[in-house]
Amino acid sequence: MAGSVMGKLFMVSTFGESHGKSVGVIVDGCPSQLPLNEEDIQKELDRRRPGQSDLVSPREERDRVEILSGLFQGLTTGTPICMAVFNRDTKPGDYEAIQNLYRPGHGDWTYQQKYGIRDHRGGGRASARETIGRVCAGAVAKKVLARQDVKILGHVIQVGKVSATAFDPEFIEKNPVRCADPEIAGKMADQIRAAQDEGNSLGAIVEVRVTGLPAGIGEPVFDRLDAELARAILSIPSVKGIEFGTGFATAEMTGSAHNDEMTAQGFASNHAGGVLAGISTGQDIVFRFPVKPTSSIRVPQRTVDTEGNEVEIITEGRHDPCIAPRVVPVAEAMTAIVLLDLWMRQKARIF
Repeated sequence: MAGSVMGKLFMVSTFGESHGKSVGVIVDGCPSQLPLNEEDIQKELDRRRPGQSDLVSPREERDRVEILSGLFQGLTTGTPICMAVFNRDTKPGDYEAIQNLYRPGHGDWTYQQKYGIRDHRGGGRASARETIGRVCAGAVAKKVLARQDVKILGHVIQVGKVSATAFDPEFIEKNPVRCADPEIAGKMADQIRAAQDEGNSLGAIVEVRVTGLPAGIGEPVFDRLDAELARAILSIPSVKGIEFGTGFATAEMTGSAHNDEMTAQGFASNHAGGVLAGISTGQDIVFRFPVKPTSSIRVPQRTVDTEGNEVEIITEGRHDPCIAPRVVPVAEAMTAIVLLDLWMRQKARIF
């Protein structure tokens, strides 16, 4: 496998490039007789697609999914499910002026070093458009997990230096930032617009909460629940770290403060973020991750061309000034894929 496949029982393989004919995914291992249709997938894709608001890329892609295999009479057959989204609003001409330049912050240089060839049109395979396949697969995983009352909720908790303090889950999809704090969401949006007006971008922090996952999910040592989630989240373009529960703040704590004491009513706290020894505790899974500022900006920057000459570059085109709002559904999808795969592996232990 060359890096585009994840999972052992619920297997996901994405394909496609930003300005190619299509992007999509093949899901193998989905349980049979699951009611599934394109609308189940589309509602998740609509949360990820560009053009949702003035805070994201204006690329006009409807991102309509087509399920090409794995269904019969509205039910999954247990065979591979292929889902594709055909690219419509491609403008490769936007990249002609920089096709021989390496864009700072992008994968142009590293892809060239690895493969000896690269698709300069929007980053090709390295583009965040590849995440469409992940969202499609995640929509399937979410539907399976929903049968067990598992819920996955992502939201933006910080943009630039503005942080949320309140949590209203009903408000997340009612604002373009996908922030759960009604008092702070507007301030976050204003910061993003200000960066956009300057031709610049902003970083952010996203949090994901999982409820309803039973204790016992996760494999010892190398396939720990938190390790698998970390691998999945860190594979999302622009993600630069991850923390579970109290996370990096544990460096300032004592063991007596950090340990989640146990009572007859359950755990007294959740500093561990719902995972102990790589296995779910039955508490909420809670983790956060930073999303770097979008690399494509109109601020002049230094770089080199393919001949090694130093030049100045301005990246034109249609780009998000802050990618975090559109990362939320991708992170939820990756979380669902990992949880379902590990749960199926746990089920395989029991006869």
